[in-house]
Amino acid sequence: MPYVSLGALLGMLGVAAGAFGAHALRGRLEPSALQVFETAVRYQLVHAIALLFAGAHAGSAPRPGATVAAALFLAGIVLFSGSLYLYVGTGVPAWGAVTPVGGVCFMAGWLVLARAFWPAKNG
Repeated sequence: MPYVSLGALLGMLGVAAGAFGAHALRGRLEPSALQVFETAVRYQLVHAIALLFAGAHAGSAPRPGATVAAALFLAGIVLFSGSLYLYVGTGVPAWGAVTPVGGVCFMAGWLVLARAFWPAKNG
């Protein structure tokens, strides 16, 4: 299951990014930029776990939505957290325009996942 592997890898990278932020970036970034970085890490870690769950159920959930949810969580991590990392790293404010697209992917992923596991009506 590639989504499970990606979720685990993104979780590990989130821990590494958090440690990097706490040890290497503290004192080098303005507090507001460090807060943006920490937001990127937090959302990456939460959604890496969601990706693990959705990926573990891809193809076996009552409905095929778990696979779609996994793809949305992956896209959200790349777009939301990735754009925040790029914003902090480059200082280019245009990256902030990408962040809401990632947020929409996260929300859509949660909705699709909820629907995938919603009890079916009995006849």
